[in-house]
Amino acid sequence: MRKTQLQRYAKLLAKVGLNIKKGQTVFVAAGLDQPEFVTMVVEECYKAGASEVYVEWSHQPVEKLSSKYRTLESLSEMKPWVKSKWEFKAKNYSCRLWIESEDPDGMNGVDQEKMSKARQAMYPQVKPFRQAMENRHQWCIAAVPGKAWAKKVFPDLPERKAVEEMWKAILVASRADGKNPVKAWKEHNADLSTRCEYLNSLGLKYLEYKSANGTDLTVELLEDGVFAGGREKTLQGRIFNPNIPTEEVFTSPKAGAAEGIVYSTKPLSYMGELIENFSLRFEGGKVVEAKAEKGEALLQKMVSMDEGAGKLGECALIPYDSPINETGILFYNTLFDENASCHFAVGHGFNECLKGFEKLTDEECKARGINDSMIHVDFMIGSRDMSIVGIKANGERVQIFENGTWAF
Repeated sequence: MRKTQLQRYAKLLAKVGLNIKKGQTVFVAAGLDQPEFVTMVVEECYKAGASEVYVEWSHQPVEKLSSKYRTLESLSEMKPWVKSKWEFKAKNYSCRLWIESEDPDGMNGVDQEKMSKARQAMYPQVKPFRQAMENRHQWCIAAVPGKAWAKKVFPDLPERKAVEEMWKAILVASRADGKNPVKAWKEHNADLSTRCEYLNSLGLKYLEYKSANGTDLTVELLEDGVFAGGREKTLQGRIFNPNIPTEEVFTSPKAGAAEGIVYSTKPLSYMGELIENFSLRFEGGKVVEAKAEKGEALLQKMVSMDEGAGKLGECALIPYDSPINETGILFYNTLFDENASCHFAVGHGFNECLKGFEKLTDEECKARGINDSMIHVDFMIGSRDMSIVGIKANGERVQIFENGTWAF
């Protein structure tokens, strides 16, 4: 991959993803796969005005060993230096960039029961810091092609060629393959904003999903809910793009208000393992049945992590003919696959999907219907024949999606 194109991608993450302001501190979380690219990102962050940039390196095989040899008590304890780092980030509203590259199968064989209990124990320790930072700092998730991940996506290619093809796929999906990715994202954000404005003008009460694969689900929306997409804004008014790539227009539905069944259309990579060909049945707004051809036990563990884990936290609308789906590539990575077609998320909802959320406390947002959970897991449900109908309070029906894509 040409260095000039990677530099454009690095600039995109710093200028559009994070939109760093002069004097801000930036934390970059990355694996050991692409030190040269991470170095480019660090330089672009400084050029954008960052006063400090810290890279937090990780290595999946080491994490797997940690999960194997450390005790549950050790994994469940927030060490003093970890707490200090969270305190610093929360106090300074530091920018945070995650660069994903992990092997989708890299955690196969770990004790998922042990890891789930550790996450449950850590969540209340981390939650206050996350709440303090919510909607107050810029953050972004992007990706680079780790070797194992590239081989998973392109198994018939030699490793070096697989990585090269993976770079091409990532840049195309991220609208970073041209000469001016920053301009491309300005135009893309404008399109998503127009669609949000139309949906918000309808005053919808329900979304009704149907597909020939058996999906038949009705989701109730929040009374004061709004659709959002693309760029977001902090409470201080700073614009950023949390996901590169993104194709979605999304909202958080009313917690505990969904009826029916939904079938996945792509595998889900969760906690380093794949869950495939699964379905979730909702009654009274909560999952009452979770089935899967592969990874069923992990799926059932996922939706029972806490009280809100089995409820919907997000409805995302993405046309089936999105640029990512048009590549024909299964990325085995939620950041990409969720933007190939429509998806739901179980777990935590988004306060910013409520009108006037900035004047409400976290508890008030939850009282108005935003779901609360320690998890937020996206899974893909879009299909070529997907129909989504919006239903107003007076019963009027508006076609939102037809044959898998926008009806407007």
